[in-house]
Amino acid sequence: MTMKITAATRALTALAQETRLGIVRLLAKVGPSGLVAGQIALRLKLAPATSSFHLSQLTQAGLIKPSREGRSIRYSPVLSTIGELLAFLEENLSGGPTEKTAVKSTAKSAVKSTAKAASGAVKAAPAKKKAARKSR
Repeated sequence: MTMKITAATRALTALAQETRLGIVRLLAKVGPSGLVAGQIALRLKLAPATSSFHLSQLTQAGLIKPSREGRSIRYSPVLSTIGELLAFLEENLSGGPTEKTAVKSTAKSAVKSTAKAASGAVKAAPAKKKAARKSR
């Protein structure tokens, strides 16, 4: 199943924050069994209110899922959504060889023109000094 752009945008927006990215990384490492909210907060050194907010954001984005476990809530990674997001990024951002080549050549020419401008400025500086000495 191909991820739609709205779902990808929601997931990427959720992951574009250091704490939330850390939570997803932790849960992905732990695997499908997940962790209870308190363990997540402890491992990442988060205040309970902070972790609750970020866990809610990740749940809404579909990257993690909560399940009640007595008085606690266990959060597990939704590996299928994470996989779909990775596939979406690969499909939409990898580009073909012509695009990669164009980007590389554009980057090279930008570096060359910047280097030329910088060397021109360095060469111009001594000339300005000589002109200043002659006018004295």
